[in-house]
Amino acid sequence: MPQIIPIKDLKNTSEISALCRSVEEPIFITKNGYGDMVIMSMDTYEKNMLLHDVFAKLDVAERDIAEGKTKDARESLHMLRQRYGV
Repeated sequence: MPQIIPIKDLKNTSEISALCRSVEEPIFITKNGYGDMVIMSMDTYEKNMLLHDVFAKLDVAERDIAEGKTKDARESLHMLRQRYGV
């Protein structure tokens, strides 16, 4: 379940830092009852960025498949083996 805290709670920086590390997901900050910011630990940020990168690469790969920009794996390996004498 997402953590939601009011902006006034940001005064307790060490507690917020500990919370970010313990929940391992973004924490939503509200101002006047409305969403205002999102904070997270560096580890969570890096994991999210890694996943984003993987999903972006998968999207490109799926588009290549749909557009027929692929080669048969067995044929490609056979060609490489012939080329490099492996």
